[in-house]
Amino acid sequence: MTETPATLPPWLTDHQPPPPPPPPQATPLQATPPPPSPPLPPAPSPGYARGPALDQVALLRKARRPPAGGWRRAVHSLTGGAVNPGQSAAELEYQELLERVRRPVRGDYRIAVLSLKGGVGKTTTAVGLGSTFASLRGDRVIAVDANPDLGTLAQRIPLQTDSTVRDLLADPAIHRYSDVRAHTSQAPSRLEVLASERDPAAAEAFSEDEYRGVMAVLQRYYNIVLTDCGTGLSHSAMRGVLDLADAVILVSSPALDGARSAGATLDWLAGHGFGHLISRAVVVLSSARPGSSSIDVDQLTQHFLTRCRAVQTIAFDDHLAEGAAIDLDLLGRRTRRGFVELAAVIADDFGGTTLRRQPPFLPE
Repeated sequence: MTETPATLPPWLTDHQPPPPPPPPQATPLQATPPPPSPPLPPAPSPGYARGPALDQVALLRKARRPPAGGWRRAVHSLTGGAVNPGQSAAELEYQELLERVRRPVRGDYRIAVLSLKGGVGKTTTAVGLGSTFASLRGDRVIAVDANPDLGTLAQRIPLQTDSTVRDLLADPAIHRYSDVRAHTSQAPSRLEVLASERDPAAAEAFSEDEYRGVMAVLQRYYNIVLTDCGTGLSHSAMRGVLDLADAVILVSSPALDGARSAGATLDWLAGHGFGHLISRAVVVLSSARPGSSSIDVDQLTQHFLTRCRAVQTIAFDDHLAEGAAIDLDLLGRRTRRGFVELAAVIADDFGGTTLRRQPPFLPE
């Protein structure tokens, strides 16, 4: 009979059980190593100087503008452009004038053209200046007739519509530029004109509130707004015109009575709460007759410069004296240059304007 060996207790055997595993130890936290920094550029060798960046190097030769006239133009044409004498000093000066005229304006800029004395060229100045701005700039320019006594502003450009300021105010569907354009006429220079009432009885009732309503519409679509005022200063719309104006152009003739009227206008502005416009005003001496005046224009200019910002002379011109539609291409050289200089003087003040956010501004 086979016997089953007895199982010995563990303490009597040579085999020992494996020791229990040690308790797990927490792995110490380690900070994430920072990303490697980019390699430093090699130090320049002694005597090495870094050159200018590529965009600072003039790689292209600047082309010189061809001359516009004179012997310089003749030389340029005869040589087929091989010899370019460049522009003359007068041409460079004119280019500087154009740069001043094209200075950007933020929001809209409002110019009131006024005079106490009739027949001194107030409407002519408004159309000539507006046409110059419109032809030399890329933005929109409009002239508004605020004359209560049957204004003639619309007669100085080709008439395209019979609409007036009243029709614009009565239009309930003004939502875009084309809606306003339906009420204006446009000259070949791109100047637009908003005519006044042709009925003198109705025009007398054109009030300050109505003028403010017109400006509330125009300021949304035009950058430069000129207002051709009446010869008086006491009609209802005049307070609105002056209150909303950024600059005043005071038109006078180079004669003693015209100068006295201009001085009286400045005194009126100072006495009725518009003295701040005097220092920014520009006096225009518009010659209504050919030939030189018996008045010393230089002394007259110095007299106005003691109160106003600038004085500009507009020479007599046969085309302006016709009283018909004004075409800049038909003006004489001196008169055309005078309007460009006047536009440059006015544009020098464009940087002082700010975007209006108070009435009569209307949000889109």
